[in-house]
Amino acid sequence: MHPILGNWRRLVLYLSAWVPITAILVYLFVSLAGLGWARAAALAIPLCLVYAFVCLSAWYSCRTIPLVSAAGPAHLAAAVVAALLWIGAARAFADLLSASGQFPGLNHELGSVYRILFGTGVLLYLLAVALLYALLSSEAAHAAEKGAVEARVLARESELKALKTQVDPHFIFNCLNSISALTASDSARAREMCIRLGEFLRKTLGLGEKTAISLGEELDLVRAYLSVEQIRFGSRLKLEETAEAGALGCTVPPLLLQPLIENAIRHGIATLADGGWIRLAIENGSPDQLSIRIENNFDPLAPKRRGANIGLRNVRERLDATYGSRARFDVRTSADRFQVSLDLPAEKSQ
Repeated sequence: MHPILGNWRRLVLYLSAWVPITAILVYLFVSLAGLGWARAAALAIPLCLVYAFVCLSAWYSCRTIPLVSAAGPAHLAAAVVAALLWIGAARAFADLLSASGQFPGLNHELGSVYRILFGTGVLLYLLAVALLYALLSSEAAHAAEKGAVEARVLARESELKALKTQVDPHFIFNCLNSISALTASDSARAREMCIRLGEFLRKTLGLGEKTAISLGEELDLVRAYLSVEQIRFGSRLKLEETAEAGALGCTVPPLLLQPLIENAIRHGIATLADGGWIRLAIENGSPDQLSIRIENNFDPLAPKRRGANIGLRNVRERLDATYGSRARFDVRTSADRFQVSLDLPAEKSQ
């Protein structure tokens, strides 16, 4: 589609630019060709309207001829042809106006008009070529920018899917280890843990290809996961949860908090003979900010387990891919306390 003819706003602006050109041409017809104002206007107005669309035909040659040094002679030749056609149109209009009796003898007064039309026609055609090259360059830049944005979106979606797939195997591996440990000592609890694990996995499968869920749904997943681990730890595992009601409608990437809770249990509660606690605090202090804090106690003298950073790294990378610089992820350790802080944009579901 022609970049001007395909956009009515551009077409109106383009035709408006021909109004002063028409006025200049009328003046040249009067001052240089000796025509009266009425005759000059009657001839110049239809000629400029026709030539405005003739100049638009340069778009097709601009598309096929790259803007290089070799393009100049080709467009100059086209400008000469267009100017000659314009002269022919002037002759036809003059004959028509003379024959109508409104401007008798006008066709015999065109000697100087031809020279004016030729020079002006060549200049206007080349200006149209420059304008159309600028429009083509702008459209090419816009298309390239759009393609780059689409590529970044696809890359981001692929990265998020890859990161999301890391959560399930890591979580299932840890749960199977827990079930294996319970099988020999308490088969009934191991069986109950298998049932609750199945319920939790059913809920995660229900997420499908969702890229975001409400924080309330995410907390339901956290509670379902904790019900699995509660079979293993019993009263040794305590959760203190506080969440502002207004924050529950905010959206977050699915399974964002579960790896953090799992990390607190595996590397915190599990290291304490008498068990420990996990504090989950969610605040929506400002309309555009969502703050999540997960804190747990741990035994600083316990040997470190392998894989302590897998869940934390996964969450950090998912936040970077989803929010970029708009999110903050912070991990702090002091004495026997471990805290993870997340500051996210408070985005509501549509």
